[in-house]
Amino acid sequence: MALVSAAAFATSGAFGKSLLVGGWSPGAVVTMRITLAALVLLGPALWSLRGRWPALRRNAWVVVGYGLTGVAGCQLAYFNAVTHLSVGVALLLEYLAPVLIVGWLWLRHRQAPRRLTVIGVAFAVAGLLLVLDVLGGGASVSPVGVLWGLGAAVCLVLYFLLADHVDDDVPPLALAGGGLAVGALSLGLAGLVGVLDMSRGAGRVPLGGVVVDWWVPVLVIALVAAAFAYVTGIAAVRMLGAKVASFVALTEVLFAVLFAWLVLAELPTTVQLLGGVLIVGGLVAVRADEARGGGTAGEETPLTQPCPIP
Repeated sequence: MALVSAAAFATSGAFGKSLLVGGWSPGAVVTMRITLAALVLLGPALWSLRGRWPALRRNAWVVVGYGLTGVAGCQLAYFNAVTHLSVGVALLLEYLAPVLIVGWLWLRHRQAPRRLTVIGVAFAVAGLLLVLDVLGGGASVSPVGVLWGLGAAVCLVLYFLLADHVDDDVPPLALAGGGLAVGALSLGLAGLVGVLDMSRGAGRVPLGGVVVDWWVPVLVIALVAAAFAYVTGIAAVRMLGAKVASFVALTEVLFAVLFAWLVLAELPTTVQLLGGVLIVGGLVAVRADEARGGGTAGEETPLTQPCPIP
């Protein structure tokens, strides 16, 4: 489920790029994506809440926080980061989230990372460096961009922790639908007050060697990379816990490279493939560490239960 979610999220890069090339602003693209996804999930979310409205009221703050941070905040911070940084550096900063989650569990819950988790973190970060080609010499860095990138990482941490914290009585459809609705309203408000550029581009945009109407990539990034991706992502967090799910989410960069190859004919390099191997190795190490420590007294507890948020 986590891999399916990561693959779905990854489609936003290849299909969203066609809109950006066509002159659409990042703010307009992400707002259309989140708003349409919220509308699509409205009916299924209401249907899933039959007889469970008290559970939604109990978790209202979690849903609002999820929408403001994991949906709207993460998108705003990332797109502001890429205006000051290269895409590779911005993604690398955002995907420091698994490392931050390990640090959070250590500081807050005294769950010191064991050796396999430390090895997994090292492998995953090294793999990200190679896949994103941050060390290739073309990366640009600015202090403002770094702050925005770290803000995106913090929002991504909250995406996992809040999804893990919500009561099981709240269905993934309801949390995803409610979070997307809050995110859409927040992004719309940001556009109205001028914080977010909502410039429209061309009516027809290039996609995979052909020219298509603008709504074709919008449907893909809204239905697949938002609605479907958020629902499956929430379900995965509940089954794996925040830490393991966040590490599996790193495979999004691998799927992004794959879709760029299939849709945009951007071939991955040997170094990127090596980075992919390192990321997978890191995931295996972290998951093996969770499985090995699950029943051992005195060690960190598995993250299949809600993670308390102060």
